[in-house]
Amino acid sequence: MEVTDTLLKAGSAKQSENSLPDVHGSVHVPANSGFFKTLLAYFGPGLMVAVGYMDPGNWATDIAGGAQFGYRLLSVVLISNLFAMLLQHLALKLGIATGRDLAQACRDHYSRPISVGLWLLAEIAIIATDLAEVIGSAIALNLLFGLPLTVGILITALDVLLLLYLQNKGFRLIERIVASLIFLILGCFSYELIVSQPALSSIADGLLPRPEIVTNPGMLYIAIGILGATVMPHNLYLHSSIVQTRDFSRDDTGRKTAIKFATIDSTVSLFLAFFINAAILILAAATFHYSGNQHVADITDAHRLLDPILGVKFAGILFAVALLASGQNSTLTGTLAGQIVMEGFLHLRIQPWLRRLITRLLAIVPALVVAILYGEEGTSELLVLSQVILSLQLSFAVVPLVQFTSDKVKMGRFVNPAWVKISSWVVAVIIIGLNGYLLWNTIA
Repeated sequence: MEVTDTLLKAGSAKQSENSLPDVHGSVHVPANSGFFKTLLAYFGPGLMVAVGYMDPGNWATDIAGGAQFGYRLLSVVLISNLFAMLLQHLALKLGIATGRDLAQACRDHYSRPISVGLWLLAEIAIIATDLAEVIGSAIALNLLFGLPLTVGILITALDVLLLLYLQNKGFRLIERIVASLIFLILGCFSYELIVSQPALSSIADGLLPRPEIVTNPGMLYIAIGILGATVMPHNLYLHSSIVQTRDFSRDDTGRKTAIKFATIDSTVSLFLAFFINAAILILAAATFHYSGNQHVADITDAHRLLDPILGVKFAGILFAVALLASGQNSTLTGTLAGQIVMEGFLHLRIQPWLRRLITRLLAIVPALVVAILYGEEGTSELLVLSQVILSLQLSFAVVPLVQFTSDKVKMGRFVNPAWVKISSWVVAVIIIGLNGYLLWNTIA
């Protein structure tokens, strides 16, 4: 019997449970159907993960970065995306090679107190993510229909019913809805870039890293926010689970093929996410930074100023439409991540609608309080803060992921090769170092 199969069967009875059991292995993968048909069968989880890289939290940090510092933080978006590609590859490889999602792997490996601690940190990250979705969707409803922020925040609680309906229709339908909304966002920002006419030479220069990103405290704060908004901890848990929805052969040959096609899916999807993230920052730089509006640091101001500065119609409307699509997309994937984290760490299964309602209420309460007390400015600052919180939580998901995928006992023949192992630990150290620096400066 092959090494990986032996390792899997040698585990305890608890290791036989499937991640997201209702949809595990539910998506058919055709045998001997050629490269493109096989790739199409695997295409989907990468797009669902990419959603987390273009959620409303990214908008806040990208707009603030572009308006204040022009194109200079484009390199942070690029580097963050390269980090994401590597880490999401490790996440999908863990799920396919071991049959365990990251939360389950943590529960298997660590003591009960450590597992509970990691679960609490993961829940904080998911609440921070949900907070961004709540605020982003509420702002979009305000911009499109004039609804007060408080009303928009309360309306976001109703998406529990929509998600419950979609989950009963099959996993492939959710993937198609997510993909449609992503391409809607892509179309909106393609138009925005065309009308804003950014300087291509400045964009190319902005893609090169510069020391002032670290030495300038204001730039560093937003850079770490971009990192937290781009590489999101809940996405690592999510990806390690949803790749198991494919009905591939659970032997070494089948796993090798699944890893190959899932990596292509993930990398292509994250390139789309990079384009959208970069487009938001470029739009803010071209429209606000070079027109004397460097103070623009929130989504509402950006929407209000787009049409008059650019001198065109529909730029503001398409901006708001893309924001609403982004918030709703993130709702779908955030709910699945919450379910995976709770079931994986605690082996506790509750109804998805109840899980969603609890998580959303934990996000709605602070958003509602801030909206009532401080209005638009307060909610925008809370949006950026949520991304910094995500960045601080990131290390606690990245380190176990790198540790597990570098362990030959767990991974068998799919263990990280030396260059991936070294690269992964370098990325982990950079993330830990930047977050430590931010925390130290905040305390000081």
